[in-house]
Amino acid sequence: MPLPFEKPIDDLEARIRDMRAYADEQDVDLSGEIAALEQRLASLTRETFAKLDRWQRVQVARAAGRPTALDYLARVVEDFSELHGDRALGDDPALVGGLARLGDHGLVVLAQQKGRDTKENIHRNFGMAHPSGYRKALRLFDLADKFGLPVLSLIDTPGAYPGITAEEQGQAWVIAASIQRMSRLRVPAVSVVIGEGGSGGALALAVANRVLILEHAIYSVISPESCAAIRWRDAAEAPRAAEALKLTADDLLEQGVVDSVIPEPVGGAHKDPDGAVEAVRVAVSEAFAALRDHSSESLMAQRHERFRRMGRVLEAA
Repeated sequence: MPLPFEKPIDDLEARIRDMRAYADEQDVDLSGEIAALEQRLASLTRETFAKLDRWQRVQVARAAGRPTALDYLARVVEDFSELHGDRALGDDPALVGGLARLGDHGLVVLAQQKGRDTKENIHRNFGMAHPSGYRKALRLFDLADKFGLPVLSLIDTPGAYPGITAEEQGQAWVIAASIQRMSRLRVPAVSVVIGEGGSGGALALAVANRVLILEHAIYSVISPESCAAIRWRDAAEAPRAAEALKLTADDLLEQGVVDSVIPEPVGGAHKDPDGAVEAVRVAVSEAFAALRDHSSESLMAQRHERFRRMGRVLEAA
């Protein structure tokens, strides 16, 4: 199902498919006409995605077909071995974690996993972790420090699960504990926002030395719909809220919230998942290479200073 602003692109793609099918069936040469349409398609896609507004970027970040965290784990790292459970209550499938290799180096991986379809989304709770998910993260942070393994986290969640059960189990406390524990890691930490980075549920896994974000991903203290419902008492004002929140990759880079933006294939990661995964693999490898020779003390100091700088303003005399 194409996004609303993608309909002209989708229509042109359908026209190209029909023309190819007709050429095959009738055994006629339409290569010139098809090449012209493909050139027009490439131009239209570039133009459309070059001028997306903030609400349209939100829609791309949530688009069906966009690679999930497990898609990245299958290609960015090797020999991934998942570890289950929080040693207290149970296992949370919304947060996947374990051990893996990146090149010649071992690392600990944490990933917020949405589903690829309705059934998996229900199983994964749409990527919204319960307290057991964040306790699993705390366990893996301890493991990373114990064995000196760098930490990679992949962020893709609307936010932590806000249900009554989660609150009864200490959701707010465990998110705060995860933020605190990650800030004190003695090993390099890299976080990548691959889709939707929502509220404290995302920040709990993003207190890293390097925070990267895909070109059409978003990262915000609150979703546009929730912001609109609070501010204007109308969730339909979400596009207006998205503009005010400044939650796009370019906005976040300008504000110093992220360190770099990973370009997506033309048309977005949902149009070329393989290209998006490869771009993330290269960016993550470069980020860890830059941090590898830093001491534990310098890593912690850099991480603390990075987050202290956020929100700092200078007033004119």
